Amino acid sequence: MVWLSGGALLVMASDRLAHAIIATGALVWVYCLSALVVHAGKKIFPMQGKMALFAFIASFVASMYILLFLLVSPLIAIKTFFVVSLIPLICLGSGIFERLETLSLGEKIFTSFSESLVLGILAIIFAFIREPIGFLSLSLPGGAQGLFLLFSFETESFLPIHLAASSSGALLLLGYFLGLYRFFKEEKQ
Repeated sequence: MVWLSGGALLVMASDRLAHAIIATGALVWVYCLSALVVHAGKKIFPMQGKMALFAFIASFVASMYILLFLLVSPLIAIKTFFVVSLIPLICLGSGIFERLETLSLGEKIFTSFSESLVLGILAIIFAFIREPIGFLSLSLPGGAQGLFLLFSFETESFLPIHLAASSSGALLLLGYFLGLYRFFKEEKQ
């Protein structure tokens, strides 16, 4: 279920490596801190309206992450605001809170951490492919403009290369990887 709700994040956050790193940090932050808050307050939370309460908690934790980034690097916080604001929805859509109800605290943290990290690593892998092909550069968060370029080629690229940097290019890449996965899965059987 986390794969379906995280598909939009893969498309939007993987345009630049810096954005994918920020999104991965936000995923881990929101999943783990929300699981901690839900665990700490499970005895005082009402039975009715739990999902609304979980949405509030995840949104509040995500807003704390955005606030911290606004203090550290306002430009990168503004560039990644929409992606980070989608993470509470992804957290709720994955159904993590229902799966965590019967687990102990350590298991809750490990499950939250592993689910969020897998989705974040996929975004980083896609960014490693999309950014060098689409923008002819590779970036990290930081610097005066919000991005620190590790390398950048100043040559003018043509349309098929820019297609990989767009959202449709990300969907094409996602389709190619899904096709490869299905091909290798059928070969093993």
